Amino acid sequence: MKNFALIGAAGYIAPRHMSAIKATNNDLVAAYDPNDSVGIIDRHFPEANFFTEYERFDRFIDKYRREARGIDFFSICSPNYLHDSHIRFALRSDADVICEKPLVLNPWNIDALIDYERETGRKVNTILQLRLHPSIIALKDRVEKTRAKEKFDVDLTYITSRGKWYLQSWKGDESKSGGIATNIGIHFFDMLHFVFGDLQENKVSFRDQTKASGYLEYKDARVRWFLSIDYSDIPNEIKETGARTYRSLRMNGNEIEFSNGFTDLHTVSYKEILSDRGFGLAENRIAIEAVADIRSQSVQKFSETHPLLTEK
Repeated sequence: MKNFALIGAAGYIAPRHMSAIKATNNDLVAAYDPNDSVGIIDRHFPEANFFTEYERFDRFIDKYRREARGIDFFSICSPNYLHDSHIRFALRSDADVICEKPLVLNPWNIDALIDYERETGRKVNTILQLRLHPSIIALKDRVEKTRAKEKFDVDLTYITSRGKWYLQSWKGDESKSGGIATNIGIHFFDMLHFVFGDLQENKVSFRDQTKASGYLEYKDARVRWFLSIDYSDIPNEIKETGARTYRSLRMNGNEIEFSNGFTDLHTVSYKEILSDRGFGLAENRIAIEAVADIRSQSVQKFSETHPLLTEK
């Protein structure tokens, strides 16, 4: 049994990490969040120590380490801009890390963390769950087996409706979340790199607080992408079903089904990490570079525009 500590216990994604820790027969020793709305802990680890003050959490972790009990893994579910700092804290505490995506906001943060790994002898893992999705694994295998002279034409659409609260939270602050492409798109951009190879071109056609769109060209695919948190962007036929989320991946005009199975992939990720098969710093670089570029480059007009953006 491994001892875990969790940073960001009140966040949206934290319960999936708690479930994964429980499902893999490990123990949550301590959790931290400045927000005390963490009753969800009782469902999984009612005996876990909880802190709302970082200094007291730090003191507990240090004492636990000096008493030779120690934390084996830190699960980091804090706001995106704090990941880098919390990862370094975990490594200095002589623990390995499981960090939610995006791992960091900028590629140079990865370089610094590589040095920290080398100095501490510990490892940083991240949740790149789409690499473990059966449909995506099958798609990657298909691409590798049927690689043609022409690149695949791909349309990626992801609309996940969010209320007015979203823009009032840290997620609406680009300096803290990285913006729409980073906060809700990072795992899709990682998936595209995983399936279609090295990134060769990156252009942005639209970007604001609620949506973004652009064009990515990989070794084996030309991708038009559209990301949004605006409910009005969901196709009418999907709205009629009552759904508030729409995912679509079309390759050469054919739909690739991967809508189901998302919620269980954190536990699968934990099992892989605990078996020393996790995705580390190097696997994150291409997607982090892509979203950092999307965030910084100027919007431009070009022919490879996503159909949903054309309709606006």
